[in-house]
Amino acid sequence: MAAGSPSDPTGPTTAPVTLDDAQKQATEAAGWVEENWSTWLAIGLRILLIVIIASVLRVLVRRALTKLIDRMNRSAQAVEGTALGGLLVNAERRRQRSEAIGSVLRSVASFLILGTAALMVLGVLNIDLAPLLASAGVAGVAIGFGARNLVTDFLSGVFMILEDQYGVGDSIDAGVASGEVVEVGLRVTKLRGDNGEIWYVRNGEIKRIGNLSQGWATAAVDVQVRPTEDLDRVRAAITEAAESMAKDEPWNERLWGPVEVLGLNEVLLDSMVIRVSAKTMPGKALGVERELRWRIKRSLDAAGIRIVGGAAPVDPDASAPDPSASVAAPSALNNPTSPQSLATTPIPPGLAK
Repeated sequence: MAAGSPSDPTGPTTAPVTLDDAQKQATEAAGWVEENWSTWLAIGLRILLIVIIASVLRVLVRRALTKLIDRMNRSAQAVEGTALGGLLVNAERRRQRSEAIGSVLRSVASFLILGTAALMVLGVLNIDLAPLLASAGVAGVAIGFGARNLVTDFLSGVFMILEDQYGVGDSIDAGVASGEVVEVGLRVTKLRGDNGEIWYVRNGEIKRIGNLSQGWATAAVDVQVRPTEDLDRVRAAITEAAESMAKDEPWNERLWGPVEVLGLNEVLLDSMVIRVSAKTMPGKALGVERELRWRIKRSLDAAGIRIVGGAAPVDPDASAPDPSASVAAPSALNNPTSPQSLATTPIPPGLAK
């Protein structure tokens, strides 16, 4: 039996390729390429055009956002060093806020432009986008549930920065911690406490914010004097101290209104309390209160008005109390042989019969 015959199981079964068959296959491949090369070229050019337009648009948008942020920083530096800049503008605060906003806007713009370009390229390649979008939606939901704390911190940080709830240099009470803001991030806010410690507070944990550096603050001082003092003299002394303070540096800038004597806050048997208040620059109320107490004390001393507080004042002219006044008189019951003691003594059991 000859090798390679149909009855030989071990022999080759493929017929040899002739020159005519190879020429026929080459002709068919060349024809197929000739028929589809225009389609391929059109698809390639469309993809290249989409990529070029997306890249150029991304560069232009990012450059425009960068120029906008630089313009915001230059406007902040223009008023820095002036009285208005000292009151309303903090250069570091504006810089960090503008950079954070610019970073968010650039990231969002890049994501939208590149994501749209990728979907358009897939559409040009005739790829069905429905399963891909459905899978991306499911994956996004799963990632959102798994990283919900991170998403919450990020979104809270974005809204805090956009709404300018606080900034670098502000003194805030964030509930979980309080202090001066050192850095504002999209996820974490850094605070410096009163003792110098640094608090890292997640933005998602901040449920309420008390900003002590926005608007204005109130300096309140209570002056406690004897109830026998003349109220007109006390008011005149306090007013004199307040007027002199309003004319001196730097208190004339820190006081945003006249120092007002609001009146009697309390009237007690041994003292009366007079409330003094003033509107001050944010964050300067404590220093204004200390200086105001200092000047009021000196003015009252010059007027001969004494400030009281704590325990009741002791009159040095009063005579010392008699130490024997608190001692009880001797009792006849203290003597066991006295008739009173004998009368109260129980009758012995033998005599009771």
